[in-house]
Amino acid sequence: QAPDSFPPLRNEAAVRVLRGRMKGIQGHCNSCYMDAALFSLFSCTSVLDSMLFKPFPLCDRNVQSILRDEIVNPLRKTGFVRARSVMHLREQLTEKGQCSSFTNAEKDPEEFLNLIMHQILGIEPLLKLQSGGQKEQECYCYQIFMDKQEDLVVPDVQQLVEHSFLSSDLKLVEIPSCFIIQMPRFGKEYKMFSKIIPSLELDITDLLLDSPRECCVCGDVATLECS
Repeated sequence: QAPDSFPPLRNEAAVRVLRGRMKGIQGHCNSCYMDAALFSLFSCTSVLDSMLFKPFPLCDRNVQSILRDEIVNPLRKTGFVRARSVMHLREQLTEKGQCSSFTNAEKDPEEFLNLIMHQILGIEPLLKLQSGGQKEQECYCYQIFMDKQEDLVVPDVQQLVEHSFLSSDLKLVEIPSCFIIQMPRFGKEYKMFSKIIPSLELDITDLLLDSPRECCVCGDVATLECS
C-alpha cells in the first residue's frame, strides 16, 4: 500500500514507470474490464481525482480509501497493482451493489462505472446528451455504437466518436468536464476493429448542441448544418 498521494504520471515518467514486465494492473478472475477502466481513468490523468479525495454526500469512505491507497497510488508510484487489491475493491462492490458476480464474472465497464460513481461515491453525471431534439439524458460514460464501416479499417477515436454521434443523431448539450468513451466491442469472438488508434486530442466542436461554427463555404458563422 502507498498511504501518500502521488500525482498522475506524465511524459517520460509515464514511460519509465509503466513500461515493461509486471507493470499495470494484475489480472485475475475476469477482472480485465475493471483493470482497463481503472488504468485509463487514473494512471496518467487527474481529471477524476475528486473520486479519491472529495467527501461527496453519499460517499462510501471505505471504497474511496481502497481505490486511492490500494490501487491508484501504487499504480502511480511503482506502475504495478496486485490482483488482490482489485479483488478487495470487487468484494466491496459486490457488497454495496447487491450483485454477487462482481468478484468472478466479466461485467460491462459501464455497469462498473455507474455503480462506483453513482451509488457508492454519489458523483453527478459527467455527460449530458440530447438525441434528435428530445429530452436530454445524463450519463457517466459514452459507449460507441455503430454499424460496420468498410472504409474504416484502422480508425482513430475521433472518427469513431463522430460516426457514432452521427448515426445516433446525438449532440453534447455542454462541454463535459470528463469524456469517458467506451470503444466498440462484441465479446470474445468478434471484434469490429482489430486495432483502434488513440486520438491524443478530441475535437468535439461539431458534436456540441447549438455551438457557433464556421461555414465551410464562406467562413462566416454557419446557419445550417448538413449531416
